[in-house]
Order: sequence, then structure tokens, then C-alpha cells
Amino acid sequence: MPNKKKIFIAGHNGMIGSAILRKFKKKKNYKIYYQEKSKLDLTQQKKVFDYLKKIKPDGVIIAAAKVGGIVANNTDRALFIYDNLSIQSNLIHGSYLAGVKNLIFLGSSCIYPKFSKQPIKEKYLLTGKLEETNSSYATAKIAGVKMCEAYNKQYNTNYICLMPTNTYGPNDNYHSLNSHFFAALLKKAHQCKINKKKILNVWGTGEPLRELIFVDDIADACIFFMKKKTKNFLINIGTGKDRSIKDYAKFLIKKLDLKVKIKFDKLKPDGVPRKVLDVSLAKKHGWKAKTSLDKGFDITYKAYLKKN
Repeated sequence: MPNKKKIFIAGHNGMIGSAILRKFKKKKNYKIYYQEKSKLDLTQQKKVFDYLKKIKPDGVIIAAAKVGGIVANNTDRALFIYDNLSIQSNLIHGSYLAGVKNLIFLGSSCIYPKFSKQPIKEKYLLTGKLEETNSSYATAKIAGVKMCEAYNKQYNTNYICLMPTNTYGPNDNYHSLNSHFFAALLKKAHQCKINKKKILNVWGTGEPLRELIFVDDIADACIFFMKKKTKNFLINIGTGKDRSIKDYAKFLIKKLDLKVKIKFDKLKPDGVPRKVLDVSLAKKHGWKAKTSLDKGFDITYKAYLKKN
């Protein structure tokens, strides 16, 4: 029996990381490594370097990051840039030192300019100003992308950067101040249901257009591209379809059978006006998202009810 490939997953407790772990555990030809933060602080360079040299993985997936919604990104700017730069730099360089040739770096679609042409192509990176509210997080992620590019050129590594669009799924963060838009909407809709409220409060105007991808599709993309050797180090991961925040609110009202009216808090920020990724490059490589919003929501809501 051939030796199992060793994969280290950084950030296995997060929404995306836990989905990746679930997927890999179902595969027999991999041996999976992961560590709790109490045992391995990814911001501590020496500890990360020593751990990677010890286990010598065949591949590394970087799903670890300090993340949050508009409020958290706007108020904790220093932490967002420092922690994310530390985590990804330690893991990327540590992987190189440990002889790791295959690495997946998970970024975010917020790396692209605020007013990018739509749909957003990978080549639009660094062609305009970022959305100010999450510029610290985005800047750190851009540094990670450029770091992977540099290592590929200098050291002939296969470090691929996957840029997911807005993500939802089991194990999401539903905190009222630092959750992403769909998680925040789901929580508000659920509270309307259990408390029999008549008003569903929605941040902003409801007009911004957003794309959503189910977290298991991202996990599948990580496994798919871990096996790929490609010159395309930056690849968008999404559905290529978007809808307005207002439409997402209406979707939740229908799914939860709510008898409510939507009230828009126009004093709250909208963020970027539209964000939908061009996913033609991922499709060219043979990958595409499979999970419908309807199916993805059912799985997500079932997981939410178990925890709330």
C-alpha cells in the first residue's frame, strides 16, 4: 500500500478549515495534521518552523486567518494586518524551509479594488483602491498572494492562491458585530421567527450585489487544486452569480416562512456596491461550484439550530 500523503491544515476550527478537514477525513490516501491554537500559535515564527520541519508534510493548506465583518475590520485594523501577515508569512516560509512543494493559500475577494470591473478577473489585482473599511485585512492577504508568487518564481514551488467569494455554511461566525452579511441576516431572520417579530432589520440600503458560495465547495476546490500543477498561482473560487442583499433577505423570509417587513438601516455602511467573481479560470482547470443556495442554506440552518 502506497504511503499516505501528509497534509497540514492551518485553521481547522474555522468555517472553511473545518469543512476542509471533514472532506479530507473521508479520503483514505491522506494523513491529516492539525493543531489547536493552545499548542501551536501560528503567529509565533519559531514554533511554526519547528512544527513543519518535524512533520514534513507533502502539502499545506492555509485556512487560518483573523477574520470578521465590516465593523471588526474597520475597528481592529492593526490586529487584522499584524496577525494575518504573521500567520501567512510563518506558514509560507516555514513550508518552504520544510521542503513543502504544494501549498494552498486561501485569500479573499476583498483583495480586489473597490470599484473593479464586474465580474472580477484575477488580473484586476492591484489596479485600483481597496474598500477602506477592510483595507488592513485585504492588504495582508495581497501580501500573501505576492509572497506565493515570489516563492514559485524563485524556488519553483507550487503555491496556489485561491480567492473565495463571500462564504456561508456550518460553523460560521454569527456574532452581531463581526459576522459576515449572510450569517448576520440568517441570525436576524431566525430571531424574528422565534420571537415572532414583525420587522427584519437589514444593514444599509439592501442594494449592494453579493455572490455567495457554500463552504463545502471551497473545501472541494482546495482538494482539487492541491493535486494540480499550474502556472496560474491566483484563482478565483465562486459561483459567478450574484444577487442583492434585499433579495437574500427575501430568500430567508421565504425559507423560514416569516411574516415580516424589511427595514433598511441606511445609516449603516453598504460596503462595495457589487462583488461577483469571474470564475472562468477555475472552470478552465476543471473545477466549478456544485451546491445551490437552497441546498446550502438547508445544511447551514440545520447546523445553526444545533448550536443555538
